[in-house]
Amino acid sequence: MTTTMTTTAATGTTTTEPAPATRDARPLRSGVSVRVRITATVAALVLVALGAAGTIVYVIESQRLERQTAEAVDQELDEFGVLTDEGIDPGTGEPFESLQALQRLFMQRNVPDDDELLLGFNESRMLVFPDDPLAEDAAFLAEVRPLVSTGGSRRLDTPQGEVLVTSQPITQGDDTGALMVVVYLAEDRAELHDTMRTYATVAGLSLLLVTAAAFWQSGRLLAPLRTLRETAEEIGETDLSRRIPTSGNDDITALTHTVNGMLDRLEHAFTGQRQFLDDAGHELKTPLTVLRGHLELLDTGSPAEVEETRALLLDEVDRMSRLVGDLILLAKSDRPDFVTLADVELAPLTEDTFAKARALGDRDWQLDAAADATVQADAQRIAQALLQLADNAVKHTAPGDTVALGSSYDDGVARLWVRDTGSGVPAADRTKIFERFGRSAVPDGDEGFGLGLSIVRAIVDAHDGTVTVEDADPPGARFVIALPARPASGTTTLTFRPLQDRPTPEENLWPAS
Repeated sequence: MTTTMTTTAATGTTTTEPAPATRDARPLRSGVSVRVRITATVAALVLVALGAAGTIVYVIESQRLERQTAEAVDQELDEFGVLTDEGIDPGTGEPFESLQALQRLFMQRNVPDDDELLLGFNESRMLVFPDDPLAEDAAFLAEVRPLVSTGGSRRLDTPQGEVLVTSQPITQGDDTGALMVVVYLAEDRAELHDTMRTYATVAGLSLLLVTAAAFWQSGRLLAPLRTLRETAEEIGETDLSRRIPTSGNDDITALTHTVNGMLDRLEHAFTGQRQFLDDAGHELKTPLTVLRGHLELLDTGSPAEVEETRALLLDEVDRMSRLVGDLILLAKSDRPDFVTLADVELAPLTEDTFAKARALGDRDWQLDAAADATVQADAQRIAQALLQLADNAVKHTAPGDTVALGSSYDDGVARLWVRDTGSGVPAADRTKIFERFGRSAVPDGDEGFGLGLSIVRAIVDAHDGTVTVEDADPPGARFVIALPARPASGTTTLTFRPLQDRPTPEENLWPAS
């Protein structure tokens, strides 16, 4: 449950009221988490990759087995062809007596593979090497018998599995027959299937390992985002001081820095808003109380008292208007458009501001120097700051005291100052006087609010500059505004013109802010 703080200007009291009930800012989750989606995506990609790899391996190995089978059959037939072409029995040196003798000699000298079977067909009988039940299968023999005369290859399904039968017909004299090479394909394919089952097991274990690693790693990668969400949920409208811890140097770290920067800006904005409300409530309490008290005691039957009260109330209203104007100006100082940078010549700016400041009081006004340089700044805001410093100097000096303005440009820094021969500023108060409602020694008759120098600092801060106060020579206070160099173009040179050579501007009675 949240609360709303309300400040009553007339009494300066702060009340806490319950805010309207709102729904939990944390959105309801729908579907699966990002971590699960990342893990599922990685698992799917790995599964597809492993499946594609397994398919490619299976196709390549199948083709390799087919090629090896064809090469083994060709080797057997080539050796038989060489023996047939020679037609000489190596044992006797005489031609073979019969086709059967040729086939028997070839089978005796040949060592077939475990998955091979040699069949020799001729007119009288069939030779088998090695012995195999398949040679006694009538259905098988009926299927391969036509190949004795035609030759060629056929794939047949047998009780022992699929086989490849390749026949090479041969004629020797009046005898005709053929040599058949039978290859059992099931054995080679069984070995390939065993290999693929092993691959599938290893791939499955690899998939589980990669999925577990992806789940763990995605959790680590998303941990800063969870911390970011949890921290954002803990940040309330009354406490914006929490920041998200950062580590590493990646995109999420960059996002964390960006969010922390946003929180800094929000905290600064909310702090300024609360300070504005507190300042307004605190400072408006007194004039509102004065107004109420005089109105309650006003004798409407006395024209003299009415006129006196009217003058007093108008004066209080004027003070309230000035206070509200200053507070609004300070509130606007955090906006990006508070200053508008443009090319500004320091010499005319210094001389024009000096001419306007001379109307603030009967003082010994002096122009120390005017820098002949061009920088980028907001001329109106800088003039406003200088006039505020000049008005402050008038308040802390007496008629006849010296109040001087000047500007310089060196080492890439533009400096503008206002000095006086007043009582100066104690070292202990030189920081406090630039704070809102911060004041040092207050001269008699000063009805200010302590906002003038805070306005000066806000203007200087908007220019990324600094404002300080130091001892002057002759004794007094010297307020210095230092602005970083933003030269308009080229190299800015620094020259000073003698005061007697400068044109004297007409006095412009422009009051200080």
